[in-house]
Amino acid sequence: MNNYVCRKATPEDLERIWAKNIADNPEEPAWLRWREEYIGYNRDGDAASFVVVCDGEPVGEGTLLFSPDCSAIRGRLNLADGRKITNVNALRIAKEHEGQGHISRMVKMMEAYAKEQGYERITIGVEAAETRNLGIYLHWNYNEFVMADVEDDTLVLYYGKEL
Repeated sequence: MNNYVCRKATPEDLERIWAKNIADNPEEPAWLRWREEYIGYNRDGDAASFVVVCDGEPVGEGTLLFSPDCSAIRGRLNLADGRKITNVNALRIAKEHEGQGHISRMVKMMEAYAKEQGYERITIGVEAAETRNLGIYLHWNYNEFVMADVEDDTLVLYYGKEL
């Protein structure tokens, strides 16, 4: 039986999950840049990453972005303003661990953490074509439309909710 834990990521968790992301995407050099950015955001307090760990190995992740200076936020204060609004970003889990509720538990943990840090609102983005993910986010009550934007030639819809 597998043993699963959701927790705020340690520096070691971040190193391990990013090493896995880079290994899984060898043709995409952006993963190297993202690794440096996200580890730096965590170190500097501009973000807090969380992981799903199975039998000691990180298999899923998500990050709360606090600062509008984070590259994924690009200064859009309606997504993260560093004071009252934070953004859930980069939710991922290994295929073999999907559909077991781990990401849902981790997102609830992220929401509780954001609230403890004084955030009042939380946002999340979804590619418009990812209807399954959109349905999940609406189920989690991210049902207040915030904005739409084209990012890397892909339409992304942003939703939010009060914490």
